[in-house]
Amino acid sequence: MPEDIKPVKVSEIVKDVTSSFDLSVATTWYSNLMEFLSGSKSFYVLLIISGIIVFASAMSGANAINMGYRHAYGVTREVAWGILISTYIFFVVTSTGLCIVSSIGHVFGVKDFMPIAKRTVFLAVVTIMAGFTVIFLDIENPFRMVIYNAISPNLTSNIWWMGTLYGAYMFFMVVEFIFLLIGSNKYAMYAGLLGLLSGIAAHSNLGAIFGMLHGREFWYGPYMPIYFIASAMASGCAAIIFFTYLGYKVNNEMMDKPMERSMEAVGKLCTLLLSVIMFFATWKIITGLVAAPGKVEAIRAMLAGPYSLNFWLFEVLIGMVIPFVLLLRSKNRNINMMFTASTLMIIGIFIMRYDLVVVGQIVPLYHDLGVNEYSSLHKYTPSFYEIMVVAGGLGIVAISFLLGERVFKGHKSEIH
Repeated sequence: MPEDIKPVKVSEIVKDVTSSFDLSVATTWYSNLMEFLSGSKSFYVLLIISGIIVFASAMSGANAINMGYRHAYGVTREVAWGILISTYIFFVVTSTGLCIVSSIGHVFGVKDFMPIAKRTVFLAVVTIMAGFTVIFLDIENPFRMVIYNAISPNLTSNIWWMGTLYGAYMFFMVVEFIFLLIGSNKYAMYAGLLGLLSGIAAHSNLGAIFGMLHGREFWYGPYMPIYFIASAMASGCAAIIFFTYLGYKVNNEMMDKPMERSMEAVGKLCTLLLSVIMFFATWKIITGLVAAPGKVEAIRAMLAGPYSLNFWLFEVLIGMVIPFVLLLRSKNRNINMMFTASTLMIIGIFIMRYDLVVVGQIVPLYHDLGVNEYSSLHKYTPSFYEIMVVAGGLGIVAISFLLGERVFKGHKSEIH
């Protein structure tokens, strides 16, 4: 990034973009579209399956709206946030992580991270849109939320800031991807910097939504925004390895040397971030066992209670320990082993988000007062409609990824 950034005029941007977008760009896009129509049989099978999942999810979501969410979803007054909230967090965390990691290359100029830029920015846009789709179907009146977010802003609300900042983040990421497509790297850098700043602000604010809730002892604390940023980068690294591997499989190509070096750099960063996440998880348990009674009960539910399988198997083993060992053994050069590690990380992180949201609500507010009616933990089980909406979000990512790989021809750049 240049040390002295001069003010940029709109006319200069239009002139530069117009000069970048010549007939060769349009010809390339047309040839890519023709290549999409000549895809393999397995490609179209996966595309059709993903399309069916998204369609079934859309029908389920529409039926849930018609029924009323109170009847369709498994959430209650006691456990008001369920798997849809955790899935939304999973997607936006991944999107923010993709943005942060990709910015290391094309915003801050680290060469080894440049080959992943186009695919990573594209996936950042896709995952934030999938997250918005899921949260859209979790809100009883989503259109009213959009309208009043603009005409009646509440500047003291973290949730208002979350929606506003993530909206700005998505806009800048879309603009950045367009600039990358047309080869205007200078303005892609500016848009990427704005996307990075708004994404970090939005994501740390998302952590503050949990960390500032005094009534939920499991969440409350100043470390939550920092944890969200660190875990976002880990999620982003896992997604980059996962989708880059699949991208080359979809395109039936071998990785070239620049991309191999890029995967090695991402793998090293992922290993470091896993260490940080394990550090956070360890101290969350240690401090939680000597905290207020409500937090102690929540921690016990994770260690030896109804959520112990989720914690020990999915969060600890599948999400952290096994991927950490695999990345170390791979020496960040064995791409197959790295892909396995990233797949396990994605599964574990998804369950980690679920546990974070649900476990924070299962302890009744009057539990530590000895009130008989609140002596047991609250229960929550996702309903069929909630599961279908989650599947739809995953289907949107799958369809967008498959289409992106073919239409944009593997997101190749001049770095290659």
